[in-house]
Amino acid sequence: MTLIRPFAGLRPVDDRAADVIAPPYDVLNSAEARIRAQERPWSFLHISKAEIDLPEDTSPYDPLVYETAAANLADMESQGILRRDPTPCYYVYQLVMGEHRQTGLVAVASVSDYDSNRIRRHEFTRPDKEDDRVRQIEALNAQTGPVLLAYPAQAAMDSLLEGVTHTQPVVDLVADDGIGHRFWVVSDVTLIDQITGAFDVMQALYIADGHHRSAAASRVAARRAGQGADGSAAYFLTVIFPHDQMKILDYNRVVRDLNGMSPETFLAGLSENFSVSPVSDACHPAGPGEFGMYLAGQWYRLTIQADRIPADPVARLDISLLADNVLAPLLGISDPRRDQRIDFVGGIRGLGELERRVDSGEMQVAFSLYPTRMEDLMAVADAGEVMPPKSTWFEPKLADGLVSHVLD
Repeated sequence: MTLIRPFAGLRPVDDRAADVIAPPYDVLNSAEARIRAQERPWSFLHISKAEIDLPEDTSPYDPLVYETAAANLADMESQGILRRDPTPCYYVYQLVMGEHRQTGLVAVASVSDYDSNRIRRHEFTRPDKEDDRVRQIEALNAQTGPVLLAYPAQAAMDSLLEGVTHTQPVVDLVADDGIGHRFWVVSDVTLIDQITGAFDVMQALYIADGHHRSAAASRVAARRAGQGADGSAAYFLTVIFPHDQMKILDYNRVVRDLNGMSPETFLAGLSENFSVSPVSDACHPAGPGEFGMYLAGQWYRLTIQADRIPADPVARLDISLLADNVLAPLLGISDPRRDQRIDFVGGIRGLGELERRVDSGEMQVAFSLYPTRMEDLMAVADAGEVMPPKSTWFEPKLADGLVSHVLD
């Protein structure tokens, strides 16, 4: 079995892509999805969030949701909105967000290489979320949400993909969130073999986002006895970008109270492990080991003392440094996954959102973090460890609906 292979994708006919594509299923809640799908009968949300076509009190995990998703997918095929390519192909997918551009490969990746940790993960998964993705795959007999992967950037592979983008794309559109999506079909057998061979010598791929989807694909493969075989269930849908083109935004923290301390006492506690300097503007950290803090209407720059940074790939992450030197010892937050006193704010919202939540009185203090680097994520995965919760916020997001992998 090869690490990746081409597949006959199920995708919108070329003039229908704008009607079909939608944000990933886990980006919108049900109410938001209902609004986004209004007046859009072919939106992929009718498949990825099929509860929007049922009464509003319907649980997203109701069996009828999966049945409705399957019926909607079949209807989109019968109406000619979606069509399956006649032969296995690779696809090149380019995302554009402002000045940022990233170009990756759409392929199916080996479940057995996922199981053996050649396709490396960095997060724990929740059984209930895995169960949901298993039910979705089984109901549709297809994988519709791609797993976001990274490969260690290689000039030769990057050049192959870039070369494809010099031809006319089959999809070239800007979604309603301003993100550009461009999509090419790679059907040339020689180029397909080049791509397959180039990936097959790679030591590892890295899951950036989609741990539940990949875990669910592994479970479906095992259930269908697909592991170790060459059946379609032995592979799962992915988009693979070079690691140095991927964009991770900051994932910031806001805390409801100061654990009984006054701002002055809290600042004194911070000074034991950090250099603390007030600044006049919202503080974007300039590099690892530096943090912004908004407290009582004032921004501060916090720089951790060098001897507080350990060598361990997880413990040296800024998320861990904040947790181990501030959240746990000073604010009493030892389990950020479950503690209701802390919340997380994606960097796409900007530092103004941190100010708003503190100034409103909802929160007492906010911390801005330097974005996690892909190299740090890969080091954690290589060590077989897991990232702390809410470590990465990838932008731009992949679109659902551009191409799906049908299980034969």
